[in-house]
Amino acid sequence: MAIRVFHFILLFLSFTNLTYSLYEDQVGLMDWHQKYIGKVKHAVFHTQKTGRKRVLVSTEENVVASLDLRHGEIFWRHVLGTNDVIDGLDIALGKYVITLSSDGSILRAWNLPDGQMVWESSLPGSKASKSILNIPKNLKADKDDLILVYSKGSLNAVSGVDGEVLWKKDFADESIEVSHIIQSSDVIYVAGFVGSSKIHVYGLNAKSGELLDKNHAALPSGTFGELLSVSGDTFVVLDEMRSKIVIIHLKNGEISYNQKHISDLTEDIAGQAVILPSRLPGMFALNINSYVLLIKVTNQGELVLVDKVNNGAAVSDSLSISEDEHAFAFVHYGDNKIHLSVKNVNDWNHDLLKESIVIEHQRGKIDKIFVNNYVRTDRSHGFRALMVMEDHSLLLVQQGEIVWSREDGLASVVDVTTSELPVQKEGVSVAKVEQNLFEWLKGHMLKLKGTLMIASPDDLAAIQALRLRSSEKSKMTRDHNGFRKLLIVLTRAGKVFALHTGDGRVVWSILLPSLRKSEACENPVGLHIYQWQVPHHHALDENPSVLVVGRCGPSLSAPTVLSFIDAYTGMELKSLSPAHTAAQVIPLPHTDSTEQRLHLIIDDNQHAYLYPRTPEAIDILKHEFSNVYWYSVDADNGVIRGHALKSNCVQEAVDEYCFDFRDLWSVVFPSESEKIIATMTRKPNEVVHTQAKVMTDYDVMYKYISKNLLFVANAAPKAAGEIGTVIPEEAWLVIYILDTVTGRILHRMTHNGCQGPVHAVFSENWVVYHYFNLRAHRYEMSVVEIYDQSRADNKDVWRFVLGKHNLTSPISSYSRPEVIAKSQSYFFTHSVKAIEVTSTAKGITSKQLLIGTIGDQVLALDKRFLDPRRTVNPSQAEKEDGIIPLTDSLPIIPQSYITHALKVEGLRGIVTVPAKLESTSLVFVYGVDLFFTQIAPSRTYDSLTEDFSYALLLLTIVALVAAIFVTWVLSERKDLQDKWR
Repeated sequence: MAIRVFHFILLFLSFTNLTYSLYEDQVGLMDWHQKYIGKVKHAVFHTQKTGRKRVLVSTEENVVASLDLRHGEIFWRHVLGTNDVIDGLDIALGKYVITLSSDGSILRAWNLPDGQMVWESSLPGSKASKSILNIPKNLKADKDDLILVYSKGSLNAVSGVDGEVLWKKDFADESIEVSHIIQSSDVIYVAGFVGSSKIHVYGLNAKSGELLDKNHAALPSGTFGELLSVSGDTFVVLDEMRSKIVIIHLKNGEISYNQKHISDLTEDIAGQAVILPSRLPGMFALNINSYVLLIKVTNQGELVLVDKVNNGAAVSDSLSISEDEHAFAFVHYGDNKIHLSVKNVNDWNHDLLKESIVIEHQRGKIDKIFVNNYVRTDRSHGFRALMVMEDHSLLLVQQGEIVWSREDGLASVVDVTTSELPVQKEGVSVAKVEQNLFEWLKGHMLKLKGTLMIASPDDLAAIQALRLRSSEKSKMTRDHNGFRKLLIVLTRAGKVFALHTGDGRVVWSILLPSLRKSEACENPVGLHIYQWQVPHHHALDENPSVLVVGRCGPSLSAPTVLSFIDAYTGMELKSLSPAHTAAQVIPLPHTDSTEQRLHLIIDDNQHAYLYPRTPEAIDILKHEFSNVYWYSVDADNGVIRGHALKSNCVQEAVDEYCFDFRDLWSVVFPSESEKIIATMTRKPNEVVHTQAKVMTDYDVMYKYISKNLLFVANAAPKAAGEIGTVIPEEAWLVIYILDTVTGRILHRMTHNGCQGPVHAVFSENWVVYHYFNLRAHRYEMSVVEIYDQSRADNKDVWRFVLGKHNLTSPISSYSRPEVIAKSQSYFFTHSVKAIEVTSTAKGITSKQLLIGTIGDQVLALDKRFLDPRRTVNPSQAEKEDGIIPLTDSLPIIPQSYITHALKVEGLRGIVTVPAKLESTSLVFVYGVDLFFTQIAPSRTYDSLTEDFSYALLLLTIVALVAAIFVTWVLSERKDLQDKWR
């Protein structure tokens, strides 16, 4: 009875809290939001005397932004979208920021001061080609500043004023791969290759696009890499053997060339040469192994080696510092420092700038450098350099110091895990107690003034600051509510960050040496991060650790990299480069005596490898050998397979930690009618409070709870693309719920006229998924709940009393389950990027769905809105049970956005973590931005709220004590008077 009353209270509380909202002064107390831009690809400085100094950038996260040159803060930014890759960036007319994106098909102009879009032009074409953005200087056509764009096999001349296409020249039929666009008075030259050995040059009228001249020449051999312009009429390119430099001259439309062996320039350096893309007038940079050769091209077409830099890192484009002078910057490493040099292209003997900078080694090497100049008070030239680091961070260096830095690697988070903070063990001093007592009294006096509404504006500001400080949310120790944790995130650059959940600050970071670019690992990529060692109360002297799994390339056959990191200090404990690959990583539900979790790493040769590689781990695995199952999904071939361990590997080298495995079952979907587009399974650490669910007629149904369930969504092959590419009659969506131990299909359902993309979340015995209905032209969300009919006999209370129930009997996937499914579908307004469900410590609190919308916000939707038992006219019993009347659409309540008015730009994932306080769930949202908050789906029924008036409580207690004392005195006086009578 007590349990039923407790559940009724929880239901009542959740029913009265369908929305999640905050007062204005509560924003920032329990959440934080961080803005980033990603790894910079292009940068253009704007440092005119009028207006604020800024740098315009575009990034690999498809962000175009304007940054404050003084502090690195974001003035404005736009996130263009996943498929809208930025190909070029420049400034036109001194007031527009021009971006070219989507493979050169979209040209946009943004207002420089505020980032508002001025115009947008579509540049269609029929041929895939390289995209080139060129804004000629001092070249006009009918008084319109031209913007030249080559894309899709066509050259377009676009007006910089309104984005109108003035003329277009199609090269699709010429089979030419255009590499450069060169301006010369009123003639525009277009140069490129047909094949790899035939160069073509076209001369066009700048005003009309009319073809004026056409020339071509055949080179003696093929070429390697891109054609690089070193002046208006001279180009360089490597031959196909990368042993010679080919110099191509263009004069009055005529083409000539000559060649020179690299060995003639330097004899003591050998290796594969690459021409760096830096644009330098009359010069170019050649990279060979760790050396950078700076080579000058004379007016006679001869090559002269100007300098040879060892440990060269990056070379900038040239910068015009006067009418006839150009400077550029290059950096190299030495003595654990970065040496920055700025030189005049025409005067190599003197340094315009030479500085040494100390940069923390965790940022890695310099990937790109952009240089800008300014005039000092003594009228000499000063320089500032914008550096893009290996970990995707951004630094501005000036006068040998780092002016500001941005951790923009956090814009590319690929995986997240959590770690508990250490337990507080230190004692507390008397001085600290006295100080805390004074602060406590001062704080309560301020709160009392606020309660009595006599607080001044300064007092209100002090109360707000006191709230932030007294919450102790940024301490580096555990709290009794479990709100303070470490979010350990892995980025695309192979860097691991530990973020404090209290304020989002970086506690530590490490750029993994094993995931840095090297000769042994040319294209490192971080894949996943797992909890490796989680010490409990009997082993608190051990620090927790995490496992990072990476590969030296995108393919499954690339070598594997394993790194083990201390979660408290960020130190790499050890790293491994095993001989096998890592196609799949399976955390097992077993730990050894040191709390290290067992993992199986599956390679692409049907072998499973056990980690940690210890005898104890082998013993544990052998004991659970027959209970280890997993599955694999081959989406390309439409096959899902179940696997189990078989025996030790049979190899030339004996490895007791290597096991062969066998296929237990396979489900092959018909390729002509179905294609796998999404799969989802339950969280392995999810806690389910109870299996029983009481219906409105006081009947009991039992949830089918199994960690071996898999949700699969298949679409018609024609409907596997984007929305609108197929008619409703050719589209259907088929969903399955499988048992991954036996391969048995427990439930199957078809949605005709529907297509993906499908986003799903699986929790307890239910799955919710989102898709598009072509017939209704709207998005839909469906729910499926699975119940176990084999336990239907447990409805009689006397069976519980007499102990004749079968709830404690073990559940086996091999016993054919008697299950029934209940489902319902609803219209939903938004497109969805991600779906997650709240998680709590005991699983008692009601669930909320966290939906990442297309607007990059997170909506909290009560699970009761997705109850398949909803009816149009619920009975009185159903109303008492909290069932909401059925509507065809799910509600969008503005106060239910847990991100408030903020946006998590480029939202990619949502992670929920249970707190120790049962009512509260921690939510971390990542994309280009990061966002963290705490939510209580059923309100904070097990704790006092932040705005609870402790001062009023104290005042009440004092009044009660005073009243008790007064009544006691009066009572004593009355007793004395009675005795004298």
